[in-house]
Amino acid sequence: LVPAAGHTGRRPDGPLTGEHNRMRYRRQFLTIPAGLLLAGAIPAGGACAQSAADKAAAFIKATGDRLVAAVNNTGTPEQKRQQLTQVIDQTVDVDGIARFCLGRFWRQASPDQQKQYMDLFHKVLVTSITAKVGEYEGVTFTMGRARMENDRAVVSTVVNRPNNPPAAVDWIVEQPGGNPKIIDVKAEGTSLRLTQRNDYESYLTHHNNSIDALIGAMRDQIGKQG
Repeated sequence: LVPAAGHTGRRPDGPLTGEHNRMRYRRQFLTIPAGLLLAGAIPAGGACAQSAADKAAAFIKATGDRLVAAVNNTGTPEQKRQQLTQVIDQTVDVDGIARFCLGRFWRQASPDQQKQYMDLFHKVLVTSITAKVGEYEGVTFTMGRARMENDRAVVSTVVNRPNNPPAAVDWIVEQPGGNPKIIDVKAEGTSLRLTQRNDYESYLTHHNNSIDALIGAMRDQIGKQG
């Protein structure tokens, strides 16, 4: 989903189930590529002598075009899912984001828990996108400034949604001049991957730091969305 306009970054405590969970998943970074479904309105920069920031903007445009094609094709839902999964794997640093979100608990997890978590994280991401495609209708982007912050590019946009105020959204792109990957989205200044890490940490703290409990909650989330 495109992050909700007016999001304050506030986070309810508690498990990853029930109404709090549904609210939380509507604003988490796991939906980064879903927002890019609408990026067709972002113009690419010139083909020659592009700066790293310009390349990042062009990368988002190209990614959006691929996602739009996957969503709007005439294939079966499973074929669309496979195409979306391919685009996500190629454009989003899913593994890096997953490790970031687990934070200090990543080092505490066993190799088997790490593998289960990473697999589930990817499935939650894809399922969240494919389950919400119908909600993207009528949304457009207006391109803002693309700039470099250290070795990362920040591509600013304004997200316009029917019957909602415009929302400022920044797309964070790593290695913009070489092998670019989306690593975060900032909605109205709030980092969505940091918000998700705080949510996971809160959940784990309330469940005796049990990574198995988090894995179980993620598996339940996939079942509800699927």
